This record gives sequence, structure tokens and C-alpha cells, in this order.
Amino acid sequence: MTEQRTDPPGAQRAPATDMALLGIYLNDHLAGATAGTARIRYLLRSCRGTALADALAPVAAEVAEDRASLLHIMRRLDVPVRRYKVYAGRAAEQMGRLKSNGSLVRRSPLSTLWELEALSLGVEGKTAGWQTLRDLATTDARLDGRQLDDLVERARRQRATLEELRREQVGVAFRGT
Repeated sequence: MTEQRTDPPGAQRAPATDMALLGIYLNDHLAGATAGTARIRYLLRSCRGTALADALAPVAAEVAEDRASLLHIMRRLDVPVRRYKVYAGRAAEQMGRLKSNGSLVRRSPLSTLWELEALSLGVEGKTAGWQTLRDLATTDARLDGRQLDDLVERARRQRATLEELRREQVGVAFRGT
């Protein structure tokens, strides 16, 4: 017996989203968002009272909001949070703190430069994730295209701010050489 199609002749159906793969993808982004949120908070604490902290504070608030937005999108898509990936993101961020930066007793200016670069890479990945979801929004009504456009634009602004701060930190880190 052959399967009966109910689509009118010539109608094109959008291919269904593979929700299993999307779930893996979004949970991987959640792990990255968890690590990024922890990293930027750690950097803020490390440079408390400086111009860098003042410039970074709004970005840190947005990064935390972006993580919350991702969780909201995952709920809307009925994608369960894989706690082990969240824990892995936290562990990876904490392991990153062990990196030697030329100073055992106090914080090295190289630490700040490295952290800004790591955050910048994370924001690049986040931007790609938002853009992927934006592409899917054309065929999935559960995704809000305007919200995703706003998240992409905000990530681009975050990236520009981090790049400016990174460039300033290059002078701080290497001024003696």
C-alpha cells in the first residue's frame, strides 16, 4: 500500500527540523553560554574598580541576558536542558583559570588579554548560533525572527566592544617590551 499525500499537487513542504540534532546544537551553545557568563563575571571581579570593569559591565549583563534568552528559546522548542553539558561548560571555564600567564603570585596583564580574546571568540560563536536560529525561523513559527535579529545585532555590538577593549589591553600587557 502506498502512502497518500494530502498536499496539493506542486506544493513544496519545508523540510522538518531534526529536533534531536537541534537539541544537541542548542545544548552545546548553552554550555558555551554558561562558560562565557562565568568567565565575564570572573573578569569583572578581577578588574573591579577599573575603567575596564566599567566598560565591561554592560556587556556582562547582556551576556547573562543572552543565556537566559537561549534557555527561553529552548523551552519554546521543547528542547530539554542537558545538565551534564552545563556542568561541562562551568568546568571548562574554571579549568581555563589555571592557564599560566607569567605570574604565579598576582594577576598578569596577559590574563586579561587572554580572557578578552576568549570572550570575543565566544561571542562569535554565539552570533553564529543566533544566525542559525534566525535561518530556521523562516520555517519554524516557534522562533521569533525579530527577537533573533535583535540578538544577532546585540552580539555584534558586544564583539565590537570586546575588540576595542582587547586592543587597549594589548598595550597594557606588552608595554614593557
